[in-house]
Amino acid sequence: MSKVYFSTWNGELVNNVGKPEEEWEESAYNLPASYDEHRDSKAFIGWDGVSLFNADVDVIRLAMEYAAQYQVYSEACGRCAPGRWGGRILYDQLDKIARGEGSVADLEHLKEIGASMQVTSKCEIGKTVPTPILDLMKHFEHEFMACINEQKPSKHYNETIGYIAKITAPCTDACPAHVDIPGYIEGVRDLRFDDSLEATRQTMPLAHTCGRVCPHPCEDACRRTNLDEPISIMALKRLGADWETDHGLDFFHPMEKAPSTGKKVAVIGAGPAGLTTAYYLAADGVEVDVYEELPVLGGEVAVGVPEYRMPVDKYNQDIECVRDMGVNFIVNSKINADDMRRFEKEYDAIMVATGTRISKKVYCDNERFEIKGYWSAIEMLDKINLWEKYGIGEPVDLTGKTVVCVGGGFTSMDVVRCSIRANAKKVYMIYRRDEKTIINNTTYEEYHEAVEEGVEFIFHSAVAKMNDEEDVLKSLIVDKFELVPDPDGGRAQLVKIEGESYSIEADFLIPAVSQAADLKLLPQEWEIEKTSWGTVKTNGKDYMTSKKGIFASGDCEYGPMTIVNAVGQAKRASSVIIRYLQTGEISLSDDEIMEDHLRKLHVYDKKEKVTGWLGGLPRQHSEILDVDIRKFNNKEVNLGFTQEEAMSEADRCMRCYYIAMIAT
Repeated sequence: MSKVYFSTWNGELVNNVGKPEEEWEESAYNLPASYDEHRDSKAFIGWDGVSLFNADVDVIRLAMEYAAQYQVYSEACGRCAPGRWGGRILYDQLDKIARGEGSVADLEHLKEIGASMQVTSKCEIGKTVPTPILDLMKHFEHEFMACINEQKPSKHYNETIGYIAKITAPCTDACPAHVDIPGYIEGVRDLRFDDSLEATRQTMPLAHTCGRVCPHPCEDACRRTNLDEPISIMALKRLGADWETDHGLDFFHPMEKAPSTGKKVAVIGAGPAGLTTAYYLAADGVEVDVYEELPVLGGEVAVGVPEYRMPVDKYNQDIECVRDMGVNFIVNSKINADDMRRFEKEYDAIMVATGTRISKKVYCDNERFEIKGYWSAIEMLDKINLWEKYGIGEPVDLTGKTVVCVGGGFTSMDVVRCSIRANAKKVYMIYRRDEKTIINNTTYEEYHEAVEEGVEFIFHSAVAKMNDEEDVLKSLIVDKFELVPDPDGGRAQLVKIEGESYSIEADFLIPAVSQAADLKLLPQEWEIEKTSWGTVKTNGKDYMTSKKGIFASGDCEYGPMTIVNAVGQAKRASSVIIRYLQTGEISLSDDEIMEDHLRKLHVYDKKEKVTGWLGGLPRQHSEILDVDIRKFNNKEVNLGFTQEEAMSEADRCMRCYYIAMIAT
């Protein structure tokens, strides 16, 4: 709910013009009435309407400045005359009226051009830019006519007013790293894979990685879903990176490395959050040292994500892209509290990105680490992947063994599918919730590929007890549960079904319910605040801890998260750190503030009826390795699109760029 003077957002007309403020009707939408803690918003204008937060808004200049953003961003695809020229006409005519030089004919021309753009523009930005402008001309026509009739400038035309704009898209808004998704899809469509890759690396340096193991929340916010099926966004992302690697090209960085600032930053952890922080800091001229406990770079993606999902040679290309920006890596370096005290003196800032590598317990009866067969997910995946990817250690052979994994996320999925490839006789995953939830936690593809490979999923169940003989695991007692609706309308509760418990013979119990952060490296006297989950506490916006100059991002800040979430946090943190190194203060950029406002407002409208596009175009599905081949080895399962498939899928993109702007 937002208090507004006037609003047409999403078709909701709220008109408090002439009413005393205490009688104002509120909007149902979470509109940005306050820009930040220092500034109120005067108005918000975007693809779906306009909202005024007080009476003293120059609506003519507001419309003019919004039309100007269409020229600034130059995001029209240029494939239709309304998109190519219409936006320019809107600006020119609005500026003419705002200067006090307009005519009634100009106003009528504006209405005609705006309506034509809405109907005939090919891309979404051309269709939506006129929407709030037409709303203002309709509801505040008297103000436009006053400027025309009296030939005077609009009321604040010559004053200094802040107009802060951002371009977005429903998919981009839903992406934690705010990747320019329409941009990289357009690069694929035009066979400009360099452009595609550079669009990705603006905010996401790990293009190979997130083109393979991302849960793609962007696809849940794809407007194409409202027409037929979402674009296969993740599969298109990897194409630019694969093209760069397969052709042995130099790295396509979206920016030139800035001159040295003379500042130094230590990054603790070389996983996705650490790599991302290092990449963008180095690009801005900061000297970066990354310290990694493991003998290899890449963090949990390197030793936790199996080769069949994330080939190490592809991930190493992402890491080398970061190194190519001038980042210095130090492996086999477990940082302790004394190191951190030294780093505080030697570096201008520290980023803690250590991840969560301590497996949590199942909390069943007789759960003891000394029982042979009780094996944490992190240890199991470390051992498998260090051998399969790097030849470190020894192979894991589960021939004739029964493996039971408890969990319902990506880690547990990796455990059971690795167990299949290690030749286990039987593999179970026990999960307290249902099939739909496990798909939401991972992906549809991941779940169904595991089923095809022979993993047996046991839902609405939990391990109650481990049975051992002389500290050797023999079996598990499993309780069954049922979902009981909450009479108050809350989330349904799991209730144990009495008398339905049963036993499973098992050689291994592998808990993959969650992981915890090891934060012993933080000196106690620093008194860095922790969350109730035992992770580092930040405000979730700038990622500085309670100790100035010490930042945290990724799993150690929030708990186990997806790779793209870790990248998104680290990208913003690197931006904050750059400003901190320059000023000694913490601040967000206008772009980041706008990101937060748009995320609260929700860019994607799942109820929208999409028209004007050809529906029923089938989504392309890339070839995957046959189940009878893949379950006996660690070859990559998803083989990616052919060129024809990629171009066909990219052609389905509706290029849903939107512009939003706030007046302060």
